[in-house]
Amino acid sequence: MSMNFEDNLKKHNIELEKASTPAGNYVPYVITNNLVFISGQLPFKNGVIPITGIVGDTVSAEDAIEMSKLCALALVSQVKASCNGDLNQVARVVKLGGFVASSNSFTAQPSIINGASDIMVKIFGDNGKHSRFAVGVSSLPLNAPVEIEGIFEIK
Repeated sequence: MSMNFEDNLKKHNIELEKASTPAGNYVPYVITNNLVFISGQLPFKNGVIPITGIVGDTVSAEDAIEMSKLCALALVSQVKASCNGDLNQVARVVKLGGFVASSNSFTAQPSIINGASDIMVKIFGDNGKHSRFAVGVSSLPLNAPVEIEGIFEIK
């Protein structure tokens, strides 16, 4: 019996926000064959980025992990939109790409992106396990501490 991802959202008290619209000359996702490539998502909650700044400077690792989780939820909102609102069309999470705006001395970017990885496994179970990269950058759009892109396989 396959897992019902919508039920997992309810089970974990996760509410998805409406998928955001692009802020520039790009699309939020592209579907090719059975893959959905989702543009980088910022950690919006109710239309604002709750915590901004540089990890290891003005943003704590704990706060950055929470922002990583918001990015993951934004990715899930986008993949749900790409599946006409049916999250159960997701076959698996293939890859996440994480960018962490961090100070030169901060080297724990993977631990920040683990927040997003944990959300994917919480929602999609074993199908949420994915390949990944996590890199540090000097800054991100709108002074966000984290931005994450994703690739999903759909049925």
